[in-house]
Amino acid sequence: MPTWKICLQKTSTILLFVKNSAFLGPESSFPRLYVSRNVSASSVLSNVVENLGTEGPLWWSPEAAEGRAEYKANGGDNTTTIIHFVLLGFSDFPHIRPALFVVFLVIYILTLTWNLCLIVLIRLDSHLHTPMYFFLSNLSFIDICYVSSTAPKMLYDFFQAKPTITVVGCAIQYFVCSTMGLSECCLMTVMAYDRYAAICNPLLYSSIMSPSLCGRMVLGSYMAGLSATLSQVCAVLQLHFCGPNVIHHFFCDMPLMLGLSCSDTFFVQVLTAIFTVFFGIINALVIMMSYVYIVISVMKITSAKGRSKAFNTCASHLTAVTLFYTSGIFVYLSSSSGGSSGLDRFAAVFYTVVIPMLNPLIYSLRNKDIKDALKRLKKRKECC
Repeated sequence: MPTWKICLQKTSTILLFVKNSAFLGPESSFPRLYVSRNVSASSVLSNVVENLGTEGPLWWSPEAAEGRAEYKANGGDNTTTIIHFVLLGFSDFPHIRPALFVVFLVIYILTLTWNLCLIVLIRLDSHLHTPMYFFLSNLSFIDICYVSSTAPKMLYDFFQAKPTITVVGCAIQYFVCSTMGLSECCLMTVMAYDRYAAICNPLLYSSIMSPSLCGRMVLGSYMAGLSATLSQVCAVLQLHFCGPNVIHHFFCDMPLMLGLSCSDTFFVQVLTAIFTVFFGIINALVIMMSYVYIVISVMKITSAKGRSKAFNTCASHLTAVTLFYTSGIFVYLSSSSGGSSGLDRFAAVFYTVVIPMLNPLIYSLRNKDIKDALKRLKKRKECC
């Protein structure tokens, strides 16, 4: 058996690097790398060459086992606390990185443009001052904040040889992204209830969906997402990071961050599971129940034209909900299992960047009210 493997098996050896020199020893003030037992010699040497001259501690390993071992052995000493994470992003696709940058930039610009235009149009046209379009304008606002929490950093990192983000910056990014994502889950449920009230109780719709109720429902969606995320972030900031600092993703995702912690993450995992059940499963069940009642009401309509009109009213929201939850489930399951493959990252791009771009199109392309509002706006400009 090679000598280096014997050393790794029998001792918790730290490989210390200095330019043109290498030492084996228990401690040093030089930049360090933890070497996992299941890492090949070629992988270790390639990582050494890549990180020569690195300032400050850089911990590298596909797992945090050795980092956690030293952390516990030292009684929780925080002298090796990690203050930066490395976001690998799409660095393993060097040949298509320029094309990816252009595509993601165009998508981001279109997302901002279409959502902002929809918000302005709803604001300017009094005919669109109804509960449905009030919720839709808030959905566009959430999508703008949601995509802006990840896309700018992702685009910026395309030009960085070693893209990094501070632990605090990572927490802030997750805070904004998670708050907007959870708020959108609640808002989707609110919009489903709005469609239920419009189709199942058309005569009482105006009194049920009063402006005050609509405002409280939207505010409740924001507060639910904010409070849930705030508790998660506060719990994460109590964790200790002393081992590997590489995140195989383009943004700070909670499961991947927990995998790098040297502390006990049981409480955060339980908290995340509770919020997943509440915001994911319960909201999805409420939406499904709303549509069950909608389908029952629509089937009672005698005329085919009336049925078609009722279904068209719900088609846009149902499409948006289907895309949001199916892609969200896939991303959540892959990240929970520690997945960081190229497919997982592209799926996350679809969930965090593409869907916010598609939402205004889904709600506008076949929407007669939006088309009429655009015509009225065009006439108003011509008159001026």
